[in-house]
Amino acid sequence: MKLNEGLIVSCQALKDEPMYGGDSIKKFAYAAYLAGAKGIRANTVKDINGIYHKLKGQLPIIGIIKKVYDDSEVYITPTLKEVKKLIKSKCDVIALDATLRYRHNGEKLEDLVNYIRNHSNKLIMADCATLEEAKNAEKLGFDYVSSTLRSYTEETKGIKIPDIEFTKSLLKEITKTNVIFEGGIDSPQALKNVLNTGVKYVVIGGAITRPLQITKRYLKEFEN
Repeated sequence: MKLNEGLIVSCQALKDEPMYGGDSIKKFAYAAYLAGAKGIRANTVKDINGIYHKLKGQLPIIGIIKKVYDDSEVYITPTLKEVKKLIKSKCDVIALDATLRYRHNGEKLEDLVNYIRNHSNKLIMADCATLEEAKNAEKLGFDYVSSTLRSYTEETKGIKIPDIEFTKSLLKEITKTNVIFEGGIDSPQALKNVLNTGVKYVVIGGAITRPLQITKRYLKEFEN
């Protein structure tokens, strides 16, 4: 199933977060579906499959597996091991860290892309931080290129997101692959500014599905 243009809601919770475990993530995804979201992004095979069954397969799911390896900064679907698990899952799109950083055991991004192409019909999404990485992903044949890792890599650390100018650059330079915006949208106004660039696919996560983060943002106003 291809991604639909519009809002894709990232429904994730890590082990140190209050919403981790139980059926919280499935309910977040269901709420997003009822509200009119066009897709879901989820972490781990358990959550991906749980969301798929909760929604009865009615929305496309972008699947990732976050895994930290000691010898690499890449942690979003970093190796073939995670790719193989996602191929067996109910996700429609497999998202990979598509930065140019060293991967665990020296694995190559192009090899992961080729493996997915040769062993499944799933689409592939590139999580990028720079224009160079996005262009490389387009060259490798990714179906989607996203700004997911903008400001989260050493090279882009400190860059304010959402990065509107970067989005404009992606739309101008990436012509053969669908561009997805992700990162830093924390209000309807911020979303409006992003949509004004002409981008058609947008992923929002923390501003919708992380109540601890949302509450802290509101509490800051009491300090002013």
